[in-house]
Amino acid sequence: MTDVTRYGPWAVIAGGSEGVGAEFARLLADAGINLVLIARKPDPLADTAADCRNRGVEVRTVSADLTESAAVQRVLTQCADLEVGLLIYNAGANTCSEEFLDGELTEFDKVLDLNIHTMLTMVQHFGRPMRERRRGGILLVGSMAGYLGSVRHTVYGGVKAFGRIFAESLWLELREHDVHVLELVLGVTRTPAMERVGLNFDMPGLRVSEPAEVARAGLERLPHGPVHVAGGNAEEVARRNDPDRAKVVLGAHQFMQKLIGQA
Repeated sequence: MTDVTRYGPWAVIAGGSEGVGAEFARLLADAGINLVLIARKPDPLADTAADCRNRGVEVRTVSADLTESAAVQRVLTQCADLEVGLLIYNAGANTCSEEFLDGELTEFDKVLDLNIHTMLTMVQHFGRPMRERRRGGILLVGSMAGYLGSVRHTVYGGVKAFGRIFAESLWLELREHDVHVLELVLGVTRTPAMERVGLNFDMPGLRVSEPAEVARAGLERLPHGPVHVAGGNAEEVARRNDPDRAKVVLGAHQFMQKLIGQA
């Protein structure tokens, strides 16, 4: 794995309580990087923090809903006395899975806040000192949903597309300052969140990634930026870039209906 000690002494992981975020935390703890873990659910957050402390590092936790501006400021205050050399933003869930005309705009605003506004706030806050030190890393966890439109991902797919373009642009801006930037694009990953949704992981033809392998790949690819498609899904992403958008979007929609058991 990449020598992550260059990013120390502290790393901030938004969405660091379970799944891919927890695996990032364990890998960094094993490398001796102290952690600030942020997540909504206090119990999984406490469990992951205890695991990482047992690996010999300091851990601070913030149980916060990052769609709320007051919660974001609380995170920044918790980190005010720390030298943060690595930011991992793994908090971009789809918090409103409704068809657009059926959902409330206030709920879609939360998707925008979590995936755009809060991400930008944290990247700018922690990225400026990294640029001054000429050392650091920013890893943004994205989704294959950002490569095409899909039902009930009307807003979520759009913000994930934004995240990828933002990461590519930030990579260009910071590459001369020795600050590494990577968008880690996830496909279907066997996380607790995905299990709660009830996806059919056993569907023929489905490529399922494990959180530990995805997190390791992200840290390995971080120095190389700007985008890495995890889990062997690069060919699928290439197919999603086909200029015949109707064919691509309808084909992916049919596959997703089978995945969620509605076809």
